[in-house]
Amino acid sequence: MITVLLGGTVALGLYLAWTIGGNDFANSMGDAVGARAVSIPKAILLGALCELAGSTLAGSHVTDTVRKGIVDPNHFAGAPELVALGMMAALLGTALWLHVATLFGLPVSTTHSIVGGVAGFGVVGAGWAAVSWGTLSAIVMSWFISPLVGGILAYILFKLIVRFILGQSRPVDAAIRCAPSVIFVVVAVLVYSTMFKALGKKLAGTALEATGPPAVILSVGLGIVAALIARPMLAYRLRGRQNQPLSMQLSSIEAAFAPLVVITSCSVAFAHGANDVANAIGPVAAVMDIIQSGTVSMKAMVPYWLLGLGGIGIALGLATYGYRVMLTIGTKITQLTPTRGVAADLAASTTVISCTLLKFPVSTTHTIVGAIIGVGFARGLGAVNRKVTRDIFGSWLITVPAAGLLSAVLFTAGRALGLADLIRTSFP
Repeated sequence: MITVLLGGTVALGLYLAWTIGGNDFANSMGDAVGARAVSIPKAILLGALCELAGSTLAGSHVTDTVRKGIVDPNHFAGAPELVALGMMAALLGTALWLHVATLFGLPVSTTHSIVGGVAGFGVVGAGWAAVSWGTLSAIVMSWFISPLVGGILAYILFKLIVRFILGQSRPVDAAIRCAPSVIFVVVAVLVYSTMFKALGKKLAGTALEATGPPAVILSVGLGIVAALIARPMLAYRLRGRQNQPLSMQLSSIEAAFAPLVVITSCSVAFAHGANDVANAIGPVAAVMDIIQSGTVSMKAMVPYWLLGLGGIGIALGLATYGYRVMLTIGTKITQLTPTRGVAADLAASTTVISCTLLKFPVSTTHTIVGAIIGVGFARGLGAVNRKVTRDIFGSWLITVPAAGLLSAVLFTAGRALGLADLIRTSFP
């Protein structure tokens, strides 16, 4: 019986990982595809490799059993089987909601979805007092703050690129002169972002702290090296283009920025694999720990094979289902180019890191969508598809309640069918 329960839980986790790949992962590669810096097949291959690398090499091997502390396990004292059943319901309820959202090409937050799923079974299983409404309130605030901050920052960054490069009378000369500064900022931010979000768990307590001065020095140093290397390469690549017509000069500059938007997208993919794989395997680890110990602990160990399975599931979701949301992110909100994609990625990464350092919960999905909208607004109000953005915002508002309702219904049905009692009989 234990084998059946564990196998079923792993299957639910794999299904959730697949839906995460189909929806949330488009955040990383969508703008690279929309900017035509990389084809969809190549984006899937690159994204899958970075995702799998992030989940297996930098994914946390210790996860919180009650996701994000949204439910107080003390309210389930003496009934760990209800927590196990609730986590199973949260896995399936969250996956169903993500499946539906992806079907309509709507980018939603997988973290908010699993939080909603856990809250749903918590309310039904132990009452309203079991849910941390302060945490939920912070999530609601992030619906408005993170896309706004990301959008404003992307607007400013793209305006600066236009002011100092694209809007110049001789843009190729301006690019050779100013683009290395852009590359410096991008590399420094991405290195620090990767270390903090993806590798921080590995480096904490060592000589290289994820948020300490050594990490800042390394990030800045690599940024300077990248800028120094980029200048002669840009001069060589754009040599002789200064005398071309203005439209051809701009096309050459966009082509020169294409590799940069691919690199930024791959960095986001690596960080996503390291962080968001926990949304799929965290509840699985919780159920496994409860079944094997018969108790509820706040932390659970995650075996390597489970991290790898989560990464594979997310990669499969991207390859088989991610094109819907990827097209929404990359083509339906506003028209993207490599320079616009770089501005959006840089704004999103900076916003997420800044908010995380301030201990304010944000969604990468919401932030990158806000950044893309900000880039669109930099070209005028008419450059943004208002119908698409309205649909996206609407899906954000119903994500937590939708996942919570599905989880609550599944939890209630499972308890009525005696699944909680069946789980309890498997305890040692």
